[in-house]
Amino acid sequence: MRIIAGKWRGRTLATPKGDTTRPTGDRTREALFSMLASRLGSFDGLAVADIFAGTGALGLEALSRGAATCTFVDEDAQAVKVLRANIAKLEADADVIPSAVSALGPARRAHDLLLFDPPYRSGGAGALIERLTRLGWAAPGAWASVETHREETVTAAGWVVEAEKSYGLPKLTVLRRAPEAQPD
Repeated sequence: MRIIAGKWRGRTLATPKGDTTRPTGDRTREALFSMLASRLGSFDGLAVADIFAGTGALGLEALSRGAATCTFVDEDAQAVKVLRANIAKLEADADVIPSAVSALGPARRAHDLLLFDPPYRSGGAGALIERLTRLGWAAPGAWASVETHREETVTAAGWVVEAEKSYGLPKLTVLRRAPEAQPD
């Protein structure tokens, strides 16, 4: 697995042994970042959260393309070990939270882009986005991407689905946080 674009283009990433972690394939990752770039314009200066981070490929790709910081979250000890090694190898500005996503508390900072790669067919991505939004993880105007099995649908209250596209088994859903209604 390699970083696709940006300052670390072509650099390889380690992956955990076994099948507990399912890294996002290069083709799917390239498609995702193309979808995001066409909407965001640039990743420069963004605060990113990589949820269910695994190897960190999504967050590291965002950092390579100019994001300012990334917070990585994963509970699997082997994945966290590999993630930390990938971050150190690239000398990335990143925080790692070794925790179950369901146990996350209030955010230390709001993020402009949330990247979710939950286990396929878990069905809880929309509820998770809503929960993390309530906990301050999503900045006003934030964007989110969710990789799911192609048969899954992602919706979240307070978020608008901007795009959905399947790439074989994986499906990418890109959402934008809706502006909060202003009282009259």
